Amino acid sequence: MLTSALAFAGVAALINITPGLDTLLVLRTSVSQGRTAGLASALGILTGCVVWGIATAVGLTALLTASRFAYDTLRIAGAAYLVWLGASALWRSRRAAGDESSQVPGAFAEAEPRGRWAAFRAGVGTNLLNPKAGVFYMSLIPQFTPHGESVFTMTLLLTAIDIVELAIWYWVVSGAASALADRLRRPAFRRRMEQVSGIAFFGFAANLLADRGRAA
Repeated sequence: MLTSALAFAGVAALINITPGLDTLLVLRTSVSQGRTAGLASALGILTGCVVWGIATAVGLTALLTASRFAYDTLRIAGAAYLVWLGASALWRSRRAAGDESSQVPGAFAEAEPRGRWAAFRAGVGTNLLNPKAGVFYMSLIPQFTPHGESVFTMTLLLTAIDIVELAIWYWVVSGAASALADRLRRPAFRRRMEQVSGIAFFGFAANLLADRGRAA
């Protein structure tokens, strides 16, 4: 069990630090709203991972590969949510640019609605509405479950390892992003971050819509 857990930890660490949707969300939120909001979005993502891990342990994620309808429904809902996030980011950057050109003090801060709860909801939404997250747990964890071990127990153990690694990674990302934003203190930088994030969210949405080969 220990060998399997260590092997999984290594593979999961490489996957977790690979730039992706969740990391982008934490980065963007930390830059635009501060580290507290960035960590709130990270907590939302981790909450989603807990749900996916439990669903995998009890066999619910098998529905994603067994049912085309279930997978496509979640896939389309997730893509729609990402489009909404992307459009919202681009709208905020455009509004902030207009306010800045009108010389409104603190324009970006006013254009960006702050709230830990909103950031948390965004984290939960991006994770739970992404069927690839469920497929990740269902496809990877069984490979590190030794023969004869309880599948339920090993799934929960490996999920816990993955969540701890993600928590550490998001802590580092949020700290670095918020520190950079505080040091620059330029509305233009934060506005540009919103623009890049908005386009990236659209890209992830397109990628999710194009992914049609997971379910049977």
